[in-house]
Amino acid sequence: MQFNLNAYPYASQRRVILAKNCAVATSQPLATLAGIEMFQSGGNAVDAAIATAITLTVVEPTSNGIGGDAFALVWDGKLQGINGSGKSPKNLPLSAYSSLEKMPDIGWLTVTVPGAVSVWYEVWQRWGKLPFEQLFAPAIRYARNGFPVSPVTAEIWRRKEVVYLTKKRPEYQYFQQVFFPKKRAPKAGEIWGSVLHAQTLEEIANTGGESFYKGKIAEKINNFAADTGGYITSDDLAIHTPLWVDPIATKYKELEVWEMPPNSQGIAALMALNIVEGLNIEQYKRDSVDSFHYQIEAMKLAFADAYAYVSDPDFMKVTNSNLLEKNYAKQRQELINNQAIPLANHGIPQGGTVYLCTADAELMVSFIQSNYDTFGSGILVPETGISLHNRGSAFTLEKGHSNQIAANKRPFHTIIPGFLTKDNQPIGPFGVMGAPMQPQGHLQMVVNLTDYQMNPQTALDAPRWRFLEGNSVLLEMGASPEIIAGLRERGHDVKLAPETMFGKGQMILKNNGVLIAGSEPRADGLALGY
Repeated sequence: MQFNLNAYPYASQRRVILAKNCAVATSQPLATLAGIEMFQSGGNAVDAAIATAITLTVVEPTSNGIGGDAFALVWDGKLQGINGSGKSPKNLPLSAYSSLEKMPDIGWLTVTVPGAVSVWYEVWQRWGKLPFEQLFAPAIRYARNGFPVSPVTAEIWRRKEVVYLTKKRPEYQYFQQVFFPKKRAPKAGEIWGSVLHAQTLEEIANTGGESFYKGKIAEKINNFAADTGGYITSDDLAIHTPLWVDPIATKYKELEVWEMPPNSQGIAALMALNIVEGLNIEQYKRDSVDSFHYQIEAMKLAFADAYAYVSDPDFMKVTNSNLLEKNYAKQRQELINNQAIPLANHGIPQGGTVYLCTADAELMVSFIQSNYDTFGSGILVPETGISLHNRGSAFTLEKGHSNQIAANKRPFHTIIPGFLTKDNQPIGPFGVMGAPMQPQGHLQMVVNLTDYQMNPQTALDAPRWRFLEGNSVLLEMGASPEIIAGLRERGHDVKLAPETMFGKGQMILKNNGVLIAGSEPRADGLALGY
């Protein structure tokens, strides 16, 4: 039969998934099933989250991988955070960047120490019930036996042919062999797998991640970097440690909204919510020019501050509390009027990804991991199947900036797991993947839930906007002509973009003892529970 797996001319509708015991929501059905498999084997929400995250490195390699970073928020009676972001190589020579006008997008100069594997093990060690090796079983199956590539993943894969297949330097050749074995991206429904990926996952499982940072895998990363112009060494890998951190929050209406602290950009979502709170957004219809305009302007101001101040916390020049002061939000709010701010400058306060979530009766997990930009650096370590991320491209070359590239430093980080509480009781995890779209998605999801009383699925489904820079704003293809015209009249430079530009989100909320899960239609995702 001949048909197009990427053609969906008719609007379809998803409904929330209701469950009493447990739930999983991810951007890939096979990954969701991996989480459910752990629950059915007697595991808990942490086991399910880690198994899901590991499986996503196989079934959605366009967004994350073994060679990426991960952050997580875990509720076990209180909310705890873990930051797995790695640092730049300690012997990184800044002279390597001296001839550049901006940070490169791919290549060795963008590679920082990958932290995802360390987060898997640390979180499992604290809360996991099942054997660590068992969490890898679904991912190893799919990597070794292959799986049909899903439509959205296939489309993203295809778009990156021009980026990765045109590179001729030796460090890119192994990547091309593994991810473009037919000199092109696999099409939707075609079978793809990686025996090397399966073997590496087995090595990580059997050593509790030790091999990745202090063993055979670390040695292979070290040697390939040395042979092809990279700077990351086995010493850099050996000293990596994920950080347990205190999440940060702001009160928005009746909810406490929680994010990871810097070097994560989660604080941008909280700053935007603080600004929006004083605008009484609920007085405007959800899909209206006013609602979109005021949210966009709040996000624009929040980004101006985030890009100016957020970095490795060891280098930040302002505090989180400075940026989250309600009085400071009021000052920023005064800059907003009926017209788009042409250039939002930062104020002076006083003083690229997969997202998944799981829940059971005792634990709730908000988990995110990423290569940064689709596949990452374009560098794959021989004999491992590991594609190294390009998180270092989030540094800046601007002299004196707190996020300026330096050796042994964590970059500004886009990945942000979110969590909601009410009166210090858990409501649940939520998140959106998509680089700078993430805090924008968080803002829109929280506003949808609180100001417009949407359920988790419709809060995810609702039409989105995306601020780029200056007055540039993207709207989804189905945006109404009235909203497009209205925003343009207010000075916004509006363009339409495909749904993949607006993030891919998941959510699980608890209400009266029932878990309510949603996974949005912009991805290939699935929410399940029982």
